[in-house]
Amino acid sequence: QVQLVESGGGLVQAGGSLRLSCADSGRTFSNYALAWFRQAPGKEREFVAAINRSGSRTNYADSVKGRFTISRDNAKNTMYLQMNSLKPEDMAVYYCAARMIYGLGPGAENYPYWGQGTQVTVSS
Repeated sequence: QVQLVESGGGLVQAGGSLRLSCADSGRTFSNYALAWFRQAPGKEREFVAAINRSGSRTNYADSVKGRFTISRDNAKNTMYLQMNSLKPEDMAVYYCAARMIYGLGPGAENYPYWGQGTQVTVSS
């Protein structure tokens, strides 16, 4: 079973960049499709981006297209989210999630495995 731990969150000014990481200590990392979600205070958890098992296919929410890049390194059991041109509305707790079934859909209910989250704060 995958065990996910996020890191890389922090405080950044609007227009700045951050790179989040999601690491797995297990041996089956490459068996899972992965995704990033985020949740701001008082809001529903929302899909950010997803990547397939090999890293050859990705899917992004419209709100982050062109600014965020999802990637993975299966040799390092790690997924990344490069976030550029950050906006105050990007401020949230960011979660990584994993699923074994095929697909890169945005529904959180399809991802049974979750990390604890990492806080991203964007100052204006």
